[in-house]
Amino acid sequence: MIKDITIGQYFIGDSFMHKLDARMKIILTMVFIVAIFLCKSFPALGLMVLFTIALVLISGVPMKMVLKSLKPIAIIVLFTSVLNIFYVRGGTELVSWRFIHIGTNGIFTALFMAVRIICLVVVSSLLTYTTTPTMLTDALEKLLSPLKLVKVPVATLAMMMTLALRFIPTLIDEIDRITNAQKARGADLDNGGFIKRAKALIPIIVPLFVSSIRRAYELADAMDCRCYTGGNGRTRMKQMKLMPRDFISAAVTALFVAGIIVLNHFFKAVIVR
Repeated sequence: MIKDITIGQYFIGDSFMHKLDARMKIILTMVFIVAIFLCKSFPALGLMVLFTIALVLISGVPMKMVLKSLKPIAIIVLFTSVLNIFYVRGGTELVSWRFIHIGTNGIFTALFMAVRIICLVVVSSLLTYTTTPTMLTDALEKLLSPLKLVKVPVATLAMMMTLALRFIPTLIDEIDRITNAQKARGADLDNGGFIKRAKALIPIIVPLFVSSIRRAYELADAMDCRCYTGGNGRTRMKQMKLMPRDFISAAVTALFVAGIIVLNHFFKAVIVR
């Protein structure tokens, strides 16, 4: 399961989405997330799914890699779906047995929640798949630049956020190496009850913390050796410029959000939480 986590990974490509300005991609991703929660009807849900599929195709990221990013959230999707099926009442009652009552509203809500989570994860993953960590840092710094007026260290904040995202795959590989090393030494990590398995994680967590702290010091020393001082006086080799394709993407996204709103207005909304 740990190997299936792909957050923070960058997929090298030359697609239309790779060429978009990183600032625009972040803004449009936020707009899409808002549109996900605006979706209240089945036609709007269908439009959202079609738009998500279109984004995956345009990004050029292999479908296998996109599906791999969904594996870690399978349990979350299943858990929330089951909760909604059993706890959301209303509509036509399909099952009534003792304390178990399942209605159409519960099934509809479970479907909506599952599709929302999947679309949210897929689109968020496309942002990191198609944007290098360097461009992501520069874009965050540009978008957060108004906070400089209130003395917020925007450059440091953007660098911290990007480094945290960048080192997720590294930490996952480190966990895998430590787990294999402990198993080679005879550690039993797969058997036993919940408490026993929790105690078995201690030989993994402690080396992971030690390795993470050591890696953080090494990174800090490397940045000091390269005279990194944050955003003050820093220049960039690649300047970000908004191109016509960025405005076209913004217009298409605006039409998508408008379509969600119109479909919600003309079709009956489904009760979702």
